[in-house]
Amino acid sequence: MYDKAQIQALQQTTKQFLTTPLSIDLMTLKKVLHFHEYQYYVVNESLISDYEYDQLYQALLAIEASDPSLITLDSPSQRVGNSLNSNFETVPHLVPMLSLENSYNAEDLIDFDRKARESANLESITYCIEPKFDGASISLIYENDLLVRACTRGDGVEGEDITNNIKQIRSIPLQIPLAANGIQQIEIRGEVIMTKKAFNDFNEKLKSKHQSLLANPRNAASGSLRMKDPKEVAERNLDAFIYHISYVLPIPEKTVNPLLKTHSGSLEFLWNMGFRSPQKEKQVVSKMQDVIDYCAIAAAGRDELPYEIDGLVVKVNDLALQEKLGMTSHHPRWAIAYKFKARQATTILEHVEFQVGRTGAVTPVAKLKPVAIGGVTVSSISIHNEEYIIEKDLLLGDTVIIERAGDVIPQIVHSIASLRTGNEKKIQFPTHCPVCATTLVKESTEAVWRCNNIDCSAQIVERIAHFVSKDAMDIKNLGEANIKKFFELGLLKDIPGIYTLNFEQIGQLEGFGKKSVDNLTSSIEVSKQQPLYRLIYALGIRFVGETTAKTIASRINHLLDLTRITEEQLLAFEDIGIKVASSIVQFFHDPNQLKMIESLIQLGLNVEQTNQQPTDGSLTGLNFLFTGTLAQLKRSDGEAMVEAKGGHILSGVSSKLNYLIVGEDAGSKLEKAKKIASIKIMTEAEFIELINSNSNA
Repeated sequence: MYDKAQIQALQQTTKQFLTTPLSIDLMTLKKVLHFHEYQYYVVNESLISDYEYDQLYQALLAIEASDPSLITLDSPSQRVGNSLNSNFETVPHLVPMLSLENSYNAEDLIDFDRKARESANLESITYCIEPKFDGASISLIYENDLLVRACTRGDGVEGEDITNNIKQIRSIPLQIPLAANGIQQIEIRGEVIMTKKAFNDFNEKLKSKHQSLLANPRNAASGSLRMKDPKEVAERNLDAFIYHISYVLPIPEKTVNPLLKTHSGSLEFLWNMGFRSPQKEKQVVSKMQDVIDYCAIAAAGRDELPYEIDGLVVKVNDLALQEKLGMTSHHPRWAIAYKFKARQATTILEHVEFQVGRTGAVTPVAKLKPVAIGGVTVSSISIHNEEYIIEKDLLLGDTVIIERAGDVIPQIVHSIASLRTGNEKKIQFPTHCPVCATTLVKESTEAVWRCNNIDCSAQIVERIAHFVSKDAMDIKNLGEANIKKFFELGLLKDIPGIYTLNFEQIGQLEGFGKKSVDNLTSSIEVSKQQPLYRLIYALGIRFVGETTAKTIASRINHLLDLTRITEEQLLAFEDIGIKVASSIVQFFHDPNQLKMIESLIQLGLNVEQTNQQPTDGSLTGLNFLFTGTLAQLKRSDGEAMVEAKGGHILSGVSSKLNYLIVGEDAGSKLEKAKKIASIKIMTEAEFIELINSNSNA
């Protein structure tokens, strides 16, 4: 961005300001500060000390304080917000932020290249390769040279306005020379990251204050963007790579910078604008084999980078060809993400704890010698059940290989039997509940041991947590930590107790001010009017998920109708089998459960079917199922659209299914559906077209 002559001139001006402060001119001072921010946060080469920078910055604040009319939007002082954000407004992107198609091996890349060449009718295509940064995606809009808006990716169509927080990231300029490049407005995309050094340094500060440490750089970056106080965001020392231009509005009768003809050129353009783009990290190659070779090199060297990456992004370099190739409803056809293999590490299985869930299921959790893997320290991993322990051949004291599947969920791959010393011990599965000492039982058709004591304290807490969860009664401000606290203090003993909490006592607890208590009171009161299907799901009936709860609710008028219904009648309901029917009948004939339901009725919860019948029945009699991640819709919104037109949502693939709507990363459901000829497989775009059509499906 700055040539040698400009750097020398700005350095000379800096020295002049530092030696003769009275000579400071405001416009020049701002230019000097922007220059040193660029050097420090983008080039990573500071030309002055922190103390000298602070002197210049304090001089700026003094001038602006003497005459507030001098403060401009591009002033370095405007990076720090003056007030707390109470919430984040949702704003639309100028162009949707689509997901990328994923690849995990050379065959996927070769197939991507073949499809692109066939679509473009070309013998070969030039690609640009760049790191796939492991952080939080952002979108920036600049108008008339100024940063006017920054937002999160959100659902791809709209995101949350985080402009004040983004201004705390000093590698993101507040002003760029757009007009000089023939541009009036531009929307660009990038990734906010926390470098490994910044992450470690910040955790050291937290440790010195005896505060909880951040889990990993990616979560730290993502969580920082939604903090209410911009000053706290600034303390995190975040960074950002800007790697994509999604929209350009030219100035009439002006020529746009010719670099914006290729993706590699756009990265150079962004670098020249003052952004930290992957200009130096990119690779431009003309053959897919070169892409494959570079992926192998990058995977081997990822740990040497000062920041986390979880793969590479391969993009068609020619922007006109990108436009020609176009995109699907959820990913561009001109780009693909190459994901690195799951990270693995070896550690010691030290002991096993047994945890009790809301249905009484006892789950063994392996406690490991802590080991860092993919930026996260792993010390606990679920090992599911007794059969899993046998299958993986796990012993206490074993050396085991663990990995983070998809770089997220840790799991044990296998034990290393050859490293056993003879001191390892068999994992003894308990015969009695580790919480209430009730004898455990295991049905012949299940792999899980259960505690059938409905009064087991561990189950009670988990049942209450499920009842208040987002997809159930959605009682905000009553998370699992508060439930445990209230339970231990005797303030909450069961589910009906939620609606008789003593808020006066709660208000006297540490951390519960008037506002917190008022919010909790309001959330509990609002939950009483939740639709019937949510209450059915919240009750925690075994095998009854959200979709099945909707099916049941649509066929009854009152919750107590289920006390009179038979298994045969339930089997006539769509998508309900013998196991589910039996569980429902058992639940609604259990005296303890009936007593709880009667209490909830007395407390004023809605137990009647209040949903109106769909005004448009064009999908009546048709069964739908969604799988994978949708780009434009939330899955719950798509299901609501189906139900509004009289259609029905199934919970699994069967011959009864008519339509399977497939999003990104569709798994086994898609493969199963392909084997049933009567099922029509649709993309998200085709589904939306169907919904918007006036014709009968």
